[in-house]
Amino acid sequence: MSKAFGIVNFAGRNVNVEGMQMYRPLGAFSFLGRYRVVDFPISNMTNSGIDHIQVYIRRKPRSLVEHLGTGRHYNINSKRGRLQVLFSETGVDNSLYNNDIAAFQENIECIEKVPYPYVVIAPSYMIYTMDYSTLLQEHIDSGADITLLYHSVDNAKEAFLNCYTLNLNRQKGVLSIEENHGNAKNKNIFMDTYVMKKELFLELIHKAKSLSSMYTLVDVVNSQCTELNVRAHSHRGYFASITDFKSYYNANISLIDYKVADTLFTDNWPIYTRTNDSCPTQYYESANVRKSVISNGCQIEGTVESSVIGRGCTIKEGAVVKNSVILPGVEIGKDVHVENQVVDKNARLIRMKEIVSDPDNPGYVKRSDIL
Repeated sequence: MSKAFGIVNFAGRNVNVEGMQMYRPLGAFSFLGRYRVVDFPISNMTNSGIDHIQVYIRRKPRSLVEHLGTGRHYNINSKRGRLQVLFSETGVDNSLYNNDIAAFQENIECIEKVPYPYVVIAPSYMIYTMDYSTLLQEHIDSGADITLLYHSVDNAKEAFLNCYTLNLNRQKGVLSIEENHGNAKNKNIFMDTYVMKKELFLELIHKAKSLSSMYTLVDVVNSQCTELNVRAHSHRGYFASITDFKSYYNANISLIDYKVADTLFTDNWPIYTRTNDSCPTQYYESANVRKSVISNGCQIEGTVESSVIGRGCTIKEGAVVKNSVILPGVEIGKDVHVENQVVDKNARLIRMKEIVSDPDNPGYVKRSDIL
């Protein structure tokens, strides 16, 4: 598909994963042991034939830049393809001004130079698969000015509370974009994904700046719903929105179930990521692993149940890990019991023998911490 270029937008203003976001942008979060969250929108684009991709970063760029590299591991065409990492330095001390419109305005020349007539904009904090070539063709055939992607859910009262919803008419025209206040269980969750012409995108950037310095892309599109032909496209399949700590934990744990994972990972739609050369995981005689996702390079001597274990972790003899998400390089010491936790990268749990939290309120162990 040569008609569109892609933009991976950084997390919106309602997104805050307490603790973990101190160290890296949300797109760089480890996911399911092997991936980073940003791998999903980029893989969707490259699988859809989009070879020119811009990734916007607001703060703490190091880990994400290291992971993205040249973009070659995303199967981007080496001759005409390009992965650009673009930064926003506007209003770093005040996040109200450091929004996506400010980032687009700051890098407006990079957008203007792209030789494609359409743009597909996807978020860096949502997990789903989508063929954007189909979405683009539907957008062109419909004659719409803007097409928005949404997912219908029946649990909006307790989930997706930091997301936006689409108010639609019977013809799937978008009447307005509203915040989800949890006042109804059935909602059309906006997946922060847009398709439009590049010229219109540039017009919206300038219009947003003229209306308010705090306007984001969703704000300016919402303001134009009565002026433009804004249509909606329904998404099917697995969908997770990582907008807070609990949603990050739940998204990882939910994919331990093979039937659920089968709705996200398919043979004809690979999710690309940066690979690491390391040995296979070693399971010792004392190891007892059930219903878990274990990455390579680990040493498992203890018990692991219903958990996600990242690369290069060590689970010592007598240790028990249940219902937890363990990021790469973590050591769980002898006879340590860890349950309902997210343990950040390179932490060492060796002296505290019981680290257990309520299942409805999972705990967090800081990066490189020693307990």
